Amino acid sequence: MRLVTYRHTIEDAARLGVIQGDNIVDVQRFGASQGVELPASMLAFIDLGPCAVRQLQALLDSAAGNWLPGTSVPATNVHLLAPIPRPRKNIFGIGLNYVEHVAESSRTLDTSKDLPKQPVIFSKPPTTVIGPGEPIRHNAKITQQMDWEVELAAIIGRRAVAVTAEDALDYVFGYSVMIDISARDCRRAGQWIYSKGQDSYGPFGPCIVTADEIPDPQTLDLWLTVNGEIKQSSNTRHMLFKVNELVADISAGITLEPGDIIATGTPEGVGAGRSPQEWLHPGDTVVAHVAQIGQLTHPVIAV
Repeated sequence: MRLVTYRHTIEDAARLGVIQGDNIVDVQRFGASQGVELPASMLAFIDLGPCAVRQLQALLDSAAGNWLPGTSVPATNVHLLAPIPRPRKNIFGIGLNYVEHVAESSRTLDTSKDLPKQPVIFSKPPTTVIGPGEPIRHNAKITQQMDWEVELAAIIGRRAVAVTAEDALDYVFGYSVMIDISARDCRRAGQWIYSKGQDSYGPFGPCIVTADEIPDPQTLDLWLTVNGEIKQSSNTRHMLFKVNELVADISAGITLEPGDIIATGTPEGVGAGRSPQEWLHPGDTVVAHVAQIGQLTHPVIAV
């Protein structure tokens, strides 16, 4: 199931939808047409637990594409927002989680050449999140080294406390795409939050694909282009710490809650690792893609 948050018009409130062919089916309105109460927001739907996905899928199968008036709209007629436009708390970012990225970072940034023995965790505030097509804001007064990182995002579906790696994927609601934008010249005494936490530095979407459709998140191709030129191209199998290990590691000391987002790290090919180094500038266009999920396209603008 591919879930989105959308607006039909700019004036409309954000609503939860599910992609069905060329249509977006409004979850709350469709549920009401079937005599079932379902929520209008992504977070409220995630809060219902795994049973909600099964229930909605059964209703969709029963309808067999016969959408009652007012319950669906052509996908071309809506504006997609970030699947969770305002996360409840900071996004969990994972640094140095691909072998080649560890090597390139050690050459040009102040990171170790040794592979991490535990996940390197940082955070991005909720205000970093932007939806498909929204601009990445480049403030030349703050940074001259804006960088790109394509990442698989895992969204938590159930409260997770000290879960085992063997059980950890059972706590994942679904997966999405995130671009971890970084201002490399804004790292402060080894702290990354100002570098990675500025407004618009978390492009997220275009949808959440529920975990039942991606039983193994370690088989996904991912790539990123800048102005049409491939900069990153890899596969999630190259993660040092797999998704289940990340969930287990974080939940050992920090309670994971429904709707929490883990950005699972990026492969090699970032601007800081190139020779000469490359950076994003106003007028650039960044496109990021994760197989089986979708694609994000964002312009870079001056502010």
